[in-house]
Amino acid sequence: MQEQYRTVAREGVHETEINRSRFICALAPAATEEEAQAFVARIRREHATATHNCFAYVIGADASVQKASDDGEPGGTAGVPMLQMLLRRDVRYAVAVVTRYYGGVKLGAGGLIRAYGGVVGEALDAIGTRTRRRFRLAVVTVDHQRAGKLENDLRATGRAVRDVRYAEQVTIEIGLPDADTDAFRAWLADVTAGTAVLELGGEAYGDA
Repeated sequence: MQEQYRTVAREGVHETEINRSRFICALAPAATEEEAQAFVARIRREHATATHNCFAYVIGADASVQKASDDGEPGGTAGVPMLQMLLRRDVRYAVAVVTRYYGGVKLGAGGLIRAYGGVVGEALDAIGTRTRRRFRLAVVTVDHQRAGKLENDLRATGRAVRDVRYAEQVTIEIGLPDADTDAFRAWLADVTAGTAVLELGGEAYGDA
């Protein structure tokens, strides 16, 4: 698994005008290819009268799914430069749709490549990205007497508390960087006088 990746901070739109053509870039995070395709379909409906609605998306922390469409622009002048911009910025789990309303001036192949790639880069700058880092899921089980203080201590030391469940015992789900597990185990034993139980689970990604 990749140690970390960047994704789009939120859904957003950025517009620019080049030689009287309007280029509108809509960006969104997408957890799956289906989500990306649904976003593309939605933007195409919103801009049904546009000259082109080109798209690119990258799914997977390792960029295992990549797709791009020129939507009628000359081959390789729209979707591919959009995709390359996402990859160059290390952006994953994201979809970009660039809508073009033609303004009457032809840009040529080089101009189109610069325009489509450029507006995606500008949109990433305007909307922002966030880094997500790989961590290991872990569950701490502790008695009620120590649970409240332990939860406070976890948050105070910057641990990512994901869930707290109260039953006969209290279970606290956290995210741990792999390199921290041994040190965390020792810290946990110290603050709970050895009464807490730590179970390590699978791996996931969370905000860095």
